[in-house]
Formats: sequence, structure tokens, C-alpha cells
Amino acid sequence: MSEHKNPWTTISEKKVYENPWIKVTHRDVLNPNGNPGIYGVVHYKNLAIGILPLDKDYNTWLVGQYRYTLEQYSWEIPEGGGIIGVNPLDSAKRELLEETGITAVKWTKIQDIHLSNSVSDEAGISYIAQDLSFGQAEPEDTEDLVVKKLPFEEVFQMTMDGKITCALAVTTILKAKILIDQGKI
Repeated sequence: MSEHKNPWTTISEKKVYENPWIKVTHRDVLNPNGNPGIYGVVHYKNLAIGILPLDKDYNTWLVGQYRYTLEQYSWEIPEGGGIIGVNPLDSAKRELLEETGITAVKWTKIQDIHLSNSVSDEAGISYIAQDLSFGQAEPEDTEDLVVKKLPFEEVFQMTMDGKITCALAVTTILKAKILIDQGKI
């Protein structure tokens, strides 16, 4: 529970757009100084799930795909949406199998994160998956994916060099690096 009181006052709220994944609202507000203003809010209907699979030699798998919103290709950890109310670990297992064909015995939740919290309420969870088995990927028809196996240290360096820019991937990789260096993973 937060000890801080909300300094914003919502005067009115109007739905501007909605689809199965998001809802966008326009709000007339009073800002923390009591002055009138506006706020646009993007509400996400799913939880962002990220998975960093690690084998015993600390190799991992990245997923590459063209991101329509960015108009560019992106290398990321396996990621996807988890239905709110469904166990996030079950969603993580589904996404890892779907995108890479990998299943895992050991799962470690490493973080909760808010993504782009100035305009959205999108929340995410990331996991490290270990004790891996390999099968056939089952991507959705909206996914044209390339899966690449790399040493974790190379993936970490890609992150440091700005070649991986997805917020969920970057934070997961950086936190995993700390945990690995501390001998916790």
C-alpha cells in the first residue's frame, strides 16, 4: 500500500479507442497544482511476460521480429501477453514453447516492471527458465520469428551496445547479469 496520496483529480473520462488488447481514454484533469489539464491513458488488457532461457552453459535464445509500431527489426527475449487473472508462470511457459519450442523444469521470477508508465498502465513480469528441453516452436500467425541461440555474455553485450532496445528484454537481461555475477543463477 502506498503512503502517497494521488495529487491528480480526474474531472471526466472518455473512451477514445478500444480493441482486444488496449483501451485508450482521454481524461480532463486537475494537475497536482490544481490547474486544469488533459491526460491520455493507454490501458493494457494483458500482462507483458518475458522469459530468459538459460542452458547449463549459459547460452540463451533471442527472438527476432519486425515490430510494426517501430517500423524496424527487433531482437528480444521470448515475450508475449498473459491474460490478467491467469497464473503468469503458465503464460510464460506457453510463450516460451510457442516462440522457441523450449520447455523448462526450473523457473525463477526475477522482476515485476511497469512499462512506459507515463502514458500506460502496462505491467510486466520476467522469468529465467532453466533445465531446458527442446521441441518445435508454434508461433502465432501474426509472428514471423527468427530464433537465435547465443552465449548470454554476447546477449548482455548486445544490450550494452544498444542492439537490444525492448524495455522488458533490457531490464531482464541486465538483472539476470547481476544475478549471474552474484552466483544466484
